[in-house]
Amino acid sequence: MSSIETLRPGDDGYDESARVLVGTGSPAVVVRPRTADEVAEAVTGAVRDGSTIAVRSGGHSMAGHGTNDGGTVIDLRHLDSVEVLDADRRLVRVGAGATWAKVAAALSSYGWSLTSGDTTSVGVGGLTLGGGVGWMVRKHGLTIDHLASARVVTADGRLLTASETENPDLFWALRGGGGNLGVVVDFDFVAHDTATVHFGTITYELDDAARMLTLWRDAMRAAPEELSSTFALVPRFPGAPPTAVVLACYAGAKDASADEADAAFEPLLELGTVRDADIADRTYAEILEEPQVPPPGIRFNSRDTMVAQLDDAVIEAAAAAHQGPAPTAIAVRFLGGAFARVPADATAFAHRDAEAMVLGAVFTPDTATDAEVEAALGGWAAVAALGTGTYIGFQGASTDADVAAAYPPETYARLAEVKRTYDPDNVFRLNHNVEPATTERADPAA
Repeated sequence: MSSIETLRPGDDGYDESARVLVGTGSPAVVVRPRTADEVAEAVTGAVRDGSTIAVRSGGHSMAGHGTNDGGTVIDLRHLDSVEVLDADRRLVRVGAGATWAKVAAALSSYGWSLTSGDTTSVGVGGLTLGGGVGWMVRKHGLTIDHLASARVVTADGRLLTASETENPDLFWALRGGGGNLGVVVDFDFVAHDTATVHFGTITYELDDAARMLTLWRDAMRAAPEELSSTFALVPRFPGAPPTAVVLACYAGAKDASADEADAAFEPLLELGTVRDADIADRTYAEILEEPQVPPPGIRFNSRDTMVAQLDDAVIEAAAAAHQGPAPTAIAVRFLGGAFARVPADATAFAHRDAEAMVLGAVFTPDTATDAEVEAALGGWAAVAALGTGTYIGFQGASTDADVAAAYPPETYARLAEVKRTYDPDNVFRLNHNVEPATTERADPAA
């Protein structure tokens, strides 16, 4: 008899595994595997029973893909080890169910780090498969740019290794293709020889959002690639003064002087009237924040778009969206540097020419319809119309249009071919879903 941990409604731990950051599902069963063999058992069992599969890593899917109603949730929380395979190469194996807080803490003891998500509890599996935009994106690129290999259980229960030399088509697809190809058990990464970064949060009085955003953009265009930064327009609430927040991380060489970091930060302190600034050297583990969890009955709705140029039209649209009918957050993350030096066709994440990523988010009742959410987002459609793509890690919708925005036609067609090889029956479809190619060339708009 199998010893795999299995939970059903009413069991201790079920509610925790059925819940994700943006809502709660009601799966028929939750399984919590501890080994690759148990992952394979969970997959083959669900396929045999015709049960829809959701894969949960950290539960941070903005579209709620880590849970479902009436199906199976494969919760990877027990697959959370962090193991050094080769210290000379800084090669580490990380379980797909680990959180980035655990990874950062483990690597810190070696004087290493790995560019990853912004929050402590985001899961390694989901973030990596979407690409992995983190606080060192301009210095080190995406998380997937440091992936050496991965072990993945496919829809037929096989455990495969994917790398540049072994199942290279699968390896290409895993790097940005989301959860479309299988359940990743663990990842082998090459860590960065960086333990400490210069990190800061600068809070401004907000008078003219477009003007401040323009000044920030110009400062980042001139900044060294060691500096990554996000400009955030905080939601407007009655009685609270309007504010803007600049977050920045300088990841210099170990022998870099403090003057270099200070010089990189200086232009970011000159965008307007500073209300508060907290800038200091910190370990990478210390800069990851706790996520903001919506109160019961409230849902967090996010959208994002990649823009080829953070031009005046994008800035004006983003500033206008901030004035939407519901309290709206707008955040702009500057890209470029190492992020842009990877060829667009090298991985399934294809938007390497984007200068910035713009995000919008509103809180609504969890009973809000899709139409009500879109209405609450207000002017976001004008921002999205200026974009060139979508980053699935932050996109809170997964319509056909969202998938088409995430994957340009050639990328989508290639993903669909790989999908046909490894998941021809579309078992893994609770994601920004790429359907298996048919005999005709795949087209996301078809």
